[in-house]
Amino acid sequence: MPITGVITSLQNPRVRAVERLKRKKRDRYREQQYVVEGYRLVHHALSRGYRPAFAFYTEAFAGSEQGGELVRALAAGDAPVWEVTPPVLEALADTVTPQGVVAVFPMRHPAPEQVRGAELVLVLDALRMPGNVGTILRTAQATGAGAVICAPGTVDPYSPKAVRSGMGAHLDLSLVVDVSWEQIATLVQGRRVFAAAADGEAVLWDVDLTGPVALIIGSEAHGVGAQGRALAEEGIRIPMSASAESLNAAIAASALLFEAQRQRWRAVR
Repeated sequence: MPITGVITSLQNPRVRAVERLKRKKRDRYREQQYVVEGYRLVHHALSRGYRPAFAFYTEAFAGSEQGGELVRALAAGDAPVWEVTPPVLEALADTVTPQGVVAVFPMRHPAPEQVRGAELVLVLDALRMPGNVGTILRTAQATGAGAVICAPGTVDPYSPKAVRSGMGAHLDLSLVVDVSWEQIATLVQGRRVFAAAADGEAVLWDVDLTGPVALIIGSEAHGVGAQGRALAEEGIRIPMSASAESLNAAIAASALLFEAQRQRWRAVR
């Protein structure tokens, strides 16, 4: 679709709609859309074959070599694309210094069999920090996890900060949001389930993480909750110096995921 036109007003209905998607989870899930901003993330989405519902860019962005190529790629699709003024882009974006392009993409909904077929599944239990959730998604992508499940109480992984921190992982993972623990038990059925816990019975290095496995990560404040612990067959602790009090949830998830990846790579060599 050719460039649709130029938006100069902050009161434009499309601008107001994007502002609602940024601020409110309710609006994101009602519309089944989320906001992606910046050259790298929008380009990553297009390179994976995903098309936005609509997009915006500034004249200055389109005037650069990379920006011009991305705008032409956006305009080559069926979705409407608008040029906007810098003040309008600032309203559309969530960052202090936006890069000049914002797009709205439809949420993906993996089929249950995709999740059940994943060798390595990560379950996030009541994590409340969007940056941590995004970082964990990025690490899950890097370590070959097939699916990530957000248990009740976990912050929305499609919030702007989580999307930025995820660096495109949302597009490559089977991501399941807001499911009950009963549904989670069905999705991870037939695999070994472990919970990260400071008082875990087993040390991470001694646990076999090959084969179908689900790992549960809890919040920094409360750890894995009672329902997650009940689902897990064993708690895993990460060896630390006696003087260390605890680990950031994203770091703890990274330790477990990279150890699982190390064991899997070693098993096939």
